[in-house]
Amino acid sequence: MPASPTWEHRGGTAPTAWPPLIRAAVAACSDFLIVLLIVGLIAGAIARLLVPGRDPMGVIGTIALGVAGSFLGGYLQNLIVYHSLEIRHPHATGIIGSVIGAIVVLLLLRLTSRGRGARRGY
Repeated sequence: MPASPTWEHRGGTAPTAWPPLIRAAVAACSDFLIVLLIVGLIAGAIARLLVPGRDPMGVIGTIALGVAGSFLGGYLQNLIVYHSLEIRHPHATGIIGSVIGAIVVLLLLRLTSRGRGARRGY
């Protein structure tokens, strides 16, 4: 019995020889991540501009704030529109929901960091 064919025997390398369904899934996932990071940056920046005060975080922190706000906005949208909070299906929401969620996350961060900073004395 001959050995099973490898990627080289099929005439290509592994990434180009993937089945079309797998290539489409990888492309869709990478597109979603890029859009999520861009929306996260925009939503985090808008939230930091709308909430007065100083926030010592950089671009990565702003993106993380916006991404977390996007998923929190999705949970809030489920709660308001569908009257249910399903943890099994997290989803990102639009830019307005992302900004609202990022504002909530930013206010929660300020509440928790202010208490922590007061105990440490700075």
